[in-house]
Amino acid sequence: MLIKSIPFVPVSPYKALRAARKIGLIGLGSRIAKLYPKLPLSLLQCESTFEDREYVSIAIFTAIFWFVLISAIFIPISFILPVPKNFLLIIFPASAGISFLSFTYVVNYPKLIISRRIRDIEKNLLFALRHLLIQARSGVSLFDAMVSVSKANYGLLSQELDDAVKKISTGLTDVDVLEELALKNPSLYFRRSLWQITNAIRSGADIAKTIESIVGNLANEQRVLIRGYGSQLNPLAFLYMMFGVILPTLGISLMITLSSFSGIPIQQLYFWAILIFLIIFKFNFIGIVKSRRPSVEVYV
Repeated sequence: MLIKSIPFVPVSPYKALRAARKIGLIGLGSRIAKLYPKLPLSLLQCESTFEDREYVSIAIFTAIFWFVLISAIFIPISFILPVPKNFLLIIFPASAGISFLSFTYVVNYPKLIISRRIRDIEKNLLFALRHLLIQARSGVSLFDAMVSVSKANYGLLSQELDDAVKKISTGLTDVDVLEELALKNPSLYFRRSLWQITNAIRSGADIAKTIESIVGNLANEQRVLIRGYGSQLNPLAFLYMMFGVILPTLGISLMITLSSFSGIPIQQLYFWAILIFLIIFKFNFIGIVKSRRPSVEVYV
């Protein structure tokens, strides 16, 4: 199980599920789980043992926990310290908002794990397929080639093939194991490669030629992704120059000029606001550039 801990969940997922069962949240979780039809597939691709209704119940328990905790902290403060009269009216909407955000984050957390798995698999996929191709061209059987790749350093991809090798060793057919692996794996390129290999096994085609075709197509697609990423960097660089360099510089210069003519002093708060804006903007800009980068690794 990959989901050993979930952010915002105060305890382990199993303890949270037991608490949700004690307070009767499973039924509510079953009804709310219908609003997330893709959640069962996401949990399957995360290798999670939770059912969708159980996982939603964990999210509901998390939302209730944070609502109660925040309210329990700030309500006594409102009676002890001098606070505005409408302080209590602010506490409950704020607690509800934080609870809703925690619920949304927990429900969508499997998607975050899936995206990480996809990047980990796809950055090594081309090199693993080339490794498999070399083994197949050498006359090695597909099973032995998979064993060789599973023992190599291809990250999560080697772990996936290692699990497949263990299942084949127990007596299952390689076609059934690879189809099951393709069903549970979130990477589209990896699933497509496995489907082509299983079709070649069924039809009795040459595995080496099939893998060679897969490698060629995947290499071409990665070249297209890299070119597309390069074309996106130009407008992103322009956006950074405008909002990260030009506008703050011109804005500060314009404020100083207007202040010298009008005699109105510039508050220090304005400079702090600009600094905070730049920090937030550059942090988000780095995240945007990193998220748009294709899942391609370079080995030297």
